[in-house]
Amino acid sequence: MGLPKKLTEQQMKFAYELVTNEGRKTATECAVDAGFAKDSARQYASKLQNPKLYPLVVKYIGELREEWQKKYEVTYEKHIAELGQIRKEALKKGAWSAAVNAEVARGKAAGLYIEQKIIRTGKLEDLTTEELESRMKKIIDDYSPILEDVPFEELSQKVREKTNQQKVEPESQPEDTESQDDSLHFDDTSNGKDIPVGE
Repeated sequence: MGLPKKLTEQQMKFAYELVTNEGRKTATECAVDAGFAKDSARQYASKLQNPKLYPLVVKYIGELREEWQKKYEVTYEKHIAELGQIRKEALKKGAWSAAVNAEVARGKAAGLYIEQKIIRTGKLEDLTTEELESRMKKIIDDYSPILEDVPFEELSQKVREKTNQQKVEPESQPEDTESQDDSLHFDDTSNGKDIPVGE
């Protein structure tokens, strides 16, 4: 018997249904819509996609897919033009929010916006001294163009001194100072005296 030389109307309709409804319909539903009997549609849908049994149908499906991809291809120019059109229509209707969103989307597509997400894990307090120094060195190296020729060792020493000072200060302050525990007083930084709230 051999392979057929050309596609039937039903096979072409199946291929068209399959390509145009990709992701929305199953191959069996496409076969039914193409005119195949419901009880044999599943078998036909499978066979028609087999290149050994129906190479012409498979080739036609591939050609249709390529044609549809070109037709609905997203290129930079098409995308920017479409977003511009959406913005224009939104402005005509007074839909300012939609117009702004379309314009922002155009800007993102053009590379005018850069989205950065930084995911942090752990705390600085959990790092060892070596890890902290390593991070500090990296930060200093990264920002060296804007730092005023301050060597790493000097910055590292200042950080150590400050850390040690912060550890010592809480212990050296008198414990029976009433204003430290009293939430109704603020510290007046101009003369170091407490000022009662509401007085």
